[in-house]
Amino acid sequence: MMMTSSILIIDDDTELCSLLAEFLALDDFVVSSVHDGTVAVKHCSENAYDAIVLDVMLPGMQGLDVLRKIREVSQIPILMLTARGEDTDRILGLELGADDYLPKPCNPRELSARLRAILRRSNMETKAETSGDTEICVGATRLNSGNRSASYASTDLQLTSAEFNILQILLQHAGNIVGKEALSKQALGRALSAYDRSIDVHISKVRKKLAAAGGDNLILSVRGAGYQFTHNSAETAR
Repeated sequence: MMMTSSILIIDDDTELCSLLAEFLALDDFVVSSVHDGTVAVKHCSENAYDAIVLDVMLPGMQGLDVLRKIREVSQIPILMLTARGEDTDRILGLELGADDYLPKPCNPRELSARLRAILRRSNMETKAETSGDTEICVGATRLNSGNRSASYASTDLQLTSAEFNILQILLQHAGNIVGKEALSKQALGRALSAYDRSIDVHISKVRKKLAAAGGDNLILSVRGAGYQFTHNSAETAR
């Protein structure tokens, strides 16, 4: 039996919102809509949802600015809708904290599948499925799957859901190379598509957050193979 999840669609195309809401309702989603960026920011501060579908092009406040505002106060899973071929918007959206993206016009069935994937790995569903806390410690990096927290040298890394999933997989396989395809399937819940840079952008964000906490060069790129979490010499010396 599917778990009912509440979804907010932020898009100024009212007809599209109605069509998506009708389709997603068949998959046990409860859907609400907001059609203006400025209104959406205020609405999100006053209402709770399990995930957000956010269009890049919005009146009032652009979608990327809405994303930035939401990420200042919440790590709720966010899936961006971008114009087909707009790679810059997709990459910037991921850098600002989006969990995933879909090009418009989007296939409602794929949207439903993507939402299920990010929700399955989000804090809400993880807490429901996890019977107890599981900690992973590699050097000064510590990750707790029970409360979905990660830290380096006691500094909270403030990871998004996708970033947390990727770091968790890399820590579970510390010292070994994890391929991009495996990371995409396990962390994002979908196969890696051609020219898809989602994993690379998420990795870049995790690296920056680790570096800001003092953990430099912990995630290595292995050309043509994937990524590897390792100790650097400075950390080993501590």
